[in-house]
Amino acid sequence: MSDVSANNSSTDSALSDEMPEAVHADGMRIIWDAPIPMRDGVVVRADIFLPEAPGQYAALISYGAYGKGVPMQVGYKSAYDRMVSAYPDITEGSTNKYMNWEVVDPEKWVPDDFICIRVDSRGAGRSPGLLDPTSEQETLDICDCIEWVAAQPWSNGKVGMNGISYYATNQFKVAALRPPHLAAICVWEGFVDAYRDAARHGGILSQFGAGWFDRQVLKIQHGYGNRGIRNPNNGELVSGPETLSEEELAANRAVPMTDPVLNHPLDDDFYAPMKPDVSRIEVPLLSAANWGGMGVHPRGNFEGYLDAGSRQKWLEVHGDTHFSPFYRAEGVALQKRFLGHFLQGKDTGWDRQPPVQLQIRRPGEHFTIRDEQEWPLARTQWTKYYLDPATRNLTTAPSAGGSVSYSTTDDGITFTLPPADEELEITGPVAARLVVSSQTVDADIFLALRLFAPDGKEVLFIGSNDPRVPIGLGWLRASHRKLDEAKSLPYRPYHTHDELQPLEPGKPVVLDIEILPTSIVVPAGYTLALNIRGCDYDHGLGDAGFPGQPYPMTGVGPFRHADPRDRPPEIFNGENTLHFEQGREPYLLLPIIPSKEA
Repeated sequence: MSDVSANNSSTDSALSDEMPEAVHADGMRIIWDAPIPMRDGVVVRADIFLPEAPGQYAALISYGAYGKGVPMQVGYKSAYDRMVSAYPDITEGSTNKYMNWEVVDPEKWVPDDFICIRVDSRGAGRSPGLLDPTSEQETLDICDCIEWVAAQPWSNGKVGMNGISYYATNQFKVAALRPPHLAAICVWEGFVDAYRDAARHGGILSQFGAGWFDRQVLKIQHGYGNRGIRNPNNGELVSGPETLSEEELAANRAVPMTDPVLNHPLDDDFYAPMKPDVSRIEVPLLSAANWGGMGVHPRGNFEGYLDAGSRQKWLEVHGDTHFSPFYRAEGVALQKRFLGHFLQGKDTGWDRQPPVQLQIRRPGEHFTIRDEQEWPLARTQWTKYYLDPATRNLTTAPSAGGSVSYSTTDDGITFTLPPADEELEITGPVAARLVVSSQTVDADIFLALRLFAPDGKEVLFIGSNDPRVPIGLGWLRASHRKLDEAKSLPYRPYHTHDELQPLEPGKPVVLDIEILPTSIVVPAGYTLALNIRGCDYDHGLGDAGFPGQPYPMTGVGPFRHADPRDRPPEIFNGENTLHFEQGREPYLLLPIIPSKEA
């Protein structure tokens, strides 16, 4: 087979609005930098991977700001090396040189008669324009790309979307606009609600957004030119043939999200365009969540699945890293069964797929796949475990009277269940009700659901963005405690975040706190614990220290909450007090799952 770069030897070539000729490599026809016109005249660029044989095929499209010409081994070498070392099967059947971060590997899909299309978003990579990731304009551009693809002679008229994170989140937005030729979406670890899922956890600023833009977007901006990298598959500069000045680049991009998010502590009109009405979604939907994705992804996959208007929708939940489950053989097979059914009309067995498929989690990274019919599970035994201030235990009987104070700058205070006598499964949403006072006008509550082995060591799991995470996390700023009574459920409190309700120092208030859905089978002899803190969870084992990692990995990955502009020490670095009053005793609500045989 011919080498791609041998068929495209010119480097730094000027971009043309004419369709380039396809080159042949690795069993595919490849069109580099195909021009796709947008409704306002801007032209974005796509790389298109087609089967060798002429014909009309189903298409998978991804659109984003990470650079369509950046192989994962080049842009994310540490993550790639860890992934293929842990799962060598990922490299089988592919040269892997076209595998990009968070999107499908065309060498795994084109042989099954899919066309794979990667589009550099407006202002990123080789697409000119204003760089404004996750914007309304970006959503409209994707709709235009879908309709352009459907009109091409090599398309069968059915276009699907697939991808992780960024490439998952924009699927919710696009599908809510109902482009005519969008036929199915595979939303793998995305989010729906920019405020609650990503920007502000329980009203507390997440620092992920600032780091994300600087790490993954800025150096891919169109015009970064020869300061950036070259696509090793065709020799072209990833961020376009021209090199713009820093001043020109700054003028060609929107203000990074950090400052607006900092200046919009409430869920106001600023966030509205970033929260699609998923009830408008009609296309078939596969929503894939990660138990260990706490901080940006699992909540949206659960909420998106529940609220989507699609009559045909499925939920899958897994563990492990942010990328391995997507690229592993079983993940690819699941995606192909779903998309092959709806885009190609194949009998893939998907018509027999259960609505919900869960990987039930056990210590030691052991997972058991189990089919279910709904979420949350109908047989859930919602059980309240009350906090006992004297014993620091979780008990089935409430304890009234007294109070317990804790520092907000250390490990806080922990309440535990007695070691399990027999195996206990907890699978589903979790909630806590606390009665809290502060020495100041506000308090940030950080909750960690933790598991300890008989030897006292904490049981940690590989998370999507940190190799050692607890089994559950939740957050709430006390001044954001107002509930939306119409949307709240006992096991999933929903806060309006539309007004601040400052505390009176020393006066207790009731806080209902969402802990993100989890799954854990607690073996006999193991201890479940609720850790109440005033700062981010830290497992105390030090930084995992991966090569090139730009943030410490101490249990929450990049999803930290320590910006002093949002959490001034004079308000949040003090002491909080838990109160145990008759009639409003604090408790943890757990989803206990009896065995199906019970």
